[in-house]
Amino acid sequence: MTTSILDRLDALPLVAILRGLTPEEAVDVGEALLTAGFTCLEVPLNSPRPLESIRLLRDALGDRALVGAGTVLTPQAVREVVEAKGQLIISPNADPDVIRETVAVGALSMPGVFTATEAFAALKAGAQVLKLFPSEIAGPAGLKALRAVLPAGQRLYAVGGVTPETLATWHAAGASGFGIGGALFKPGMTPAEVGERAHTFVDAWRAIGD
Repeated sequence: MTTSILDRLDALPLVAILRGLTPEEAVDVGEALLTAGFTCLEVPLNSPRPLESIRLLRDALGDRALVGAGTVLTPQAVREVVEAKGQLIISPNADPDVIRETVAVGALSMPGVFTATEAFAALKAGAQVLKLFPSEIAGPAGLKALRAVLPAGQRLYAVGGVTPETLATWHAAGASGFGIGGALFKPGMTPAEVGERAHTFVDAWRAIGD
């Protein structure tokens, strides 16, 4: 399962962080993101009724999208997300117990790291993708330094403070992909507004390859 998820992430490595999303708007926002080109959606667990949103998104979007949870802090939360059909387990920190549980249930583990010590501990526990968080504090220079000591080909996402205008700079520093939150979605935004912002990120990513 994780191999196919990784392949899909690599095709467009942009994760929509939908903090504050409600179940009532989940499917419409998800469809707007897919129309714009996003295929990976994260519902943080400190959102209203997040497991309900995850299940609704999975049922409505099916194989068209990868859907998972963010701010996953315990092994029990991992199990609850997977029971709601979540495919990704994303955390702000690198808790070995959470990572090991994620691997055990066949979901993809993307913990947050900030130092080389945290990064290598996360990899030892079985993490497949690392996210540098909060990346706006480390900056591209910090990401580049961390990238230099990681295994070749290790996926390292920048999460925090990324904008369409800075995407190329982060990519040049070694970012494999990006988690995008407040610059993409905030509670109260319409699906059309979210879709418009999503288009700018997708265009910025595709421009890197042009």
